[in-house]
Amino acid sequence: QVHLVESGGGSVQAGGSLRLSCPASKALLDLYDMAWYRRAPGKQREMVATRTRDGATNYADPVKGRFTISRDNAKSTIYLQMDNLRPEDTAVYYCNAHLGNYDAWGQGVQVTVSS
Repeated sequence: QVHLVESGGGSVQAGGSLRLSCPASKALLDLYDMAWYRRAPGKQREMVATRTRDGATNYADPVKGRFTISRDNAKSTIYLQMDNLRPEDTAVYYCNAHLGNYDAWGQGVQVTVSS
């Protein structure tokens, strides 16, 4: 059973930055593809950024150039650096680990961006 716990959410004004963290074992990070998703109020959950176990990254169009997904090997953590935040980025953000037909999710962390 994969257990993920996100941290780093909070409230920020438009134009500000936040960094979300998702610690996991090295073994998991070496085996699973990792991703960040979000669910805004009244909307379905959507992919924000993905990072394969080989290091390839992909971003949703609304966040390209503003968000960065990365892995810190020393801390065995996946990050989502979010810069130039906009009110429409307000959502609950979830860390995801994916392998084959299996998906593990964190409990989510709130990000609120005010104008």
